[in-house]
Amino acid sequence: MRILPKSKQSKQSKQPTKSILERSVGQKPGSLTVSAQALPPRLFLVTFNEKMYDAQEFGDYDSLMRAFQKFPEARHWIDVRGYGNVPLLERIMIDFQIHPLQMEDVINDYQRPKVEEDHNRLFIVSRMVAFTPDHKVDDDQLSIFTGSNYVITFQSDYEDCLDPLRERIRVGKGAIRKKSAMYVAYAILDVVLDHYFPAMAQLGEYAEELEDCLFENPSKKLLSQILDLKREVVKIRRIVWPERDKINEIMRMDEQTIPHELKIYFKDIYDHAIQLIDLVDNYKEITSSLTDLYLSNVSNRMNEVMKVLTIISTIFIPLSFIVGLYGMNFSRENPRGGINPLNMPELYHPYGYVTLLCVMGVIVSGMVYYFYRKGWLSNQ
Repeated sequence: MRILPKSKQSKQSKQPTKSILERSVGQKPGSLTVSAQALPPRLFLVTFNEKMYDAQEFGDYDSLMRAFQKFPEARHWIDVRGYGNVPLLERIMIDFQIHPLQMEDVINDYQRPKVEEDHNRLFIVSRMVAFTPDHKVDDDQLSIFTGSNYVITFQSDYEDCLDPLRERIRVGKGAIRKKSAMYVAYAILDVVLDHYFPAMAQLGEYAEELEDCLFENPSKKLLSQILDLKREVVKIRRIVWPERDKINEIMRMDEQTIPHELKIYFKDIYDHAIQLIDLVDNYKEITSSLTDLYLSNVSNRMNEVMKVLTIISTIFIPLSFIVGLYGMNFSRENPRGGINPLNMPELYHPYGYVTLLCVMGVIVSGMVYYFYRKGWLSNQ
């Protein structure tokens, strides 16, 4: 499966600007306010049944509606990409009886995954996830509305992960062109969840790379990368859990909304959501263990440094004692001209200096040999 790269312009359009958020405070419910960076809408229509297939991009909404009404017996997938035209969104809202509060949730573009039922029609919010080359979890909102013979999807970006589904509809692979519009909604959710797995695999590979680096060079920069990864895991966890709850709620709906023969399909993607939760929890534990491993490695390196310094200090302790002993200024001769026989007589021995160096060398060699036999000089 392939996730298309996202343009720089589309990245900017995903985040609501501060001014938009400020204007939304105190507005009446259902007010439609879009960001100044929102992309101009692109309108796509896929019309199909067992015998026919047609997919077009329309330059205006009226042409799309004429093509939509031309085949009332077929199934239709209306795909709106971009929110930069409020009057157009208001027309869609009126023509397809979308509640203003739901359209407001579409435009806000930062809703958690959820599902709402209204007269046997569904409003579904999902989040499309990808793991970017800069090791961030990129998530885009996908809003889905279902009807008797149509599905409408809204997204703020021009690129998405739904091309495999479009290709399946085009070639007529499987039963999708024979099924109802609700089955198309299921197929969209299935593709969205399937794209979580490559993202999770890339996240896992990155975690393994960090683990390998921990043993080579546990630097502060590496700790920062681990903490960033931990935040990304928490982010994707906040997405996956509502996805599971949303699908579970769909499975519990009555048969007038979700026919019995479709519930087995939703149960399949429910199982996928459970698998994703297990993966996320596993990676959450891995990132926590990476932090512990970093602290352990740093502590071990510090212990190694302290061990070396301790060995060096221990070796020099007797040497310092000897040097300090012979540095004491006790006079060999007394003021009366006599000799003090107990005041370091070896100072005047002709081989005293060499003898003392040999003694110090023997002491150092003996201590090093002792430390070696104890295994204190080993890195193991």
